[in-house]
Amino acid sequence: MSDQDDVVESRLFINGKRVAASGGRTMPLHNPARPSELVGQAAQASVEDAHAAIAAAHAAFPAWKALSYEERAHYLRKVAAHLTADAGELAARIRLFTREHGKVLKESGIEMNRLGGRFLQAAGYAGRLAADEQLKGPPFDTVITRQARGVALLIVPWNWPLSILGAKLPQALLAGNTVVIKLPENSCVAPALTIARLAEMLPPGVVNLVTGDATEIGDAMLTHPLVKAINFTGSVRIGKHVMQMASRNLTPVTLELGGNDAGIVLEDAVLDDDAFMRMYLGTFMTSGQICMALKRLYVHKSRYDEVVDGLSRIVARQVVGDGLLPETTFGPVNNARQLKVVTGMLEQARAAGADVREFGAVPDEQLYRHGYFQKPALVLDPDAALDIVRKEQFGPALPIMRINDEAHGIRMANDCDLGLCSSVWSADRERALRVARQLEAGTTYINNHGPLGQDDRGPFGGFKESGIGRNLGYEGVLGFQGYHTISAPGGWLF
Repeated sequence: MSDQDDVVESRLFINGKRVAASGGRTMPLHNPARPSELVGQAAQASVEDAHAAIAAAHAAFPAWKALSYEERAHYLRKVAAHLTADAGELAARIRLFTREHGKVLKESGIEMNRLGGRFLQAAGYAGRLAADEQLKGPPFDTVITRQARGVALLIVPWNWPLSILGAKLPQALLAGNTVVIKLPENSCVAPALTIARLAEMLPPGVVNLVTGDATEIGDAMLTHPLVKAINFTGSVRIGKHVMQMASRNLTPVTLELGGNDAGIVLEDAVLDDDAFMRMYLGTFMTSGQICMALKRLYVHKSRYDEVVDGLSRIVARQVVGDGLLPETTFGPVNNARQLKVVTGMLEQARAAGADVREFGAVPDEQLYRHGYFQKPALVLDPDAALDIVRKEQFGPALPIMRINDEAHGIRMANDCDLGLCSSVWSADRERALRVARQLEAGTTYINNHGPLGQDDRGPFGGFKESGIGRNLGYEGVLGFQGYHTISAPGGWLF
């Protein structure tokens, strides 16, 4: 390690202060590229710490709610500016995040910088939110307005914690709520430092942060009577548990859960180098550990070999290794558990006779053997019953299947319990729209897929087991509010 790569400690943030966890407890964070390397120590909150964070948010709620939308938007703009004001401090957080997460430096930079942009975008909705809807009589004069719910519990996953937080935190704040953020156990030190930095620009108690073992503090937070809204991003299994716990107090939930995103390549698709690069990034960015990544690719039989060859050329150029190294373009999987899931799916596919092709250069074989690495893999013509097709792999592997026609592709894409995102690849605008409208997904990209195709102005979420409710966009703000109807005799209000 260099001098700048010391072990870093992060704390909780409660009622405007960075504080240690009860008893000084901490959790170790290690580098997934070099699992023996200790990167940081994150505060490990107790139930009492979690309750203190919720109490602080509850105490701060009346004053924050009383601000106008524009006053809250002003705070959001201050946060956005502060997050990137110190270039050296920002660069250190980016480097730290790569060390604890594994993603390459460029992607860590995208994540750190995207957060401020999402605060600015949410701030832009202030004027629209301030305008009540008016229904003039007879028989009644009615105003339809909205109220903040109270303390919002925001739970984010390890893969893109800050980017995902940016899809819900500024929306919750602009809506008038105060918040408690629960970060994941993995990859939480740099995110915790970032959240503390933004929270310092807000009144005490408006944003609070806890890190710790979800099995210890999770249910105590989910069932706390002062928590009035829960917004969770994570797995389907945990999402169902969140919903069950929230039911005890009838707490409203927004759930953005797993995705097994299908892409359909029609016979008229433009398949040039730019298209293949978009396809590659939509699949393998962050080593495939993205909820909205392309995870199943259905290709018209007349273009199948062309797609396989085009993607193969790109994945073959990748350099697999430590994300801090300038030559690395493809980092490790974040943790041993997820690596086992992906490698297990690939082993099953091989045993079933599928053609599994792994790509990429490995400059340091010893590093590769000891880290949580898996080369990018293409799985050709796997049986539809295999896990690599039926389940979300959440890693660097893409099954590619042949389809006979448009209808076949739609049927196969929709044959899934999940419905987060999808994509259509076609040169025909009307055809692409027609196919897109038939896909059972919350978002459908045309000639693109994944984060680099995401329009943050639109609401984001899924159908089926991919979740309930929406984040991002104007609709993401409304999800943190409840409607309030005020009615009087006709002619009385207007």
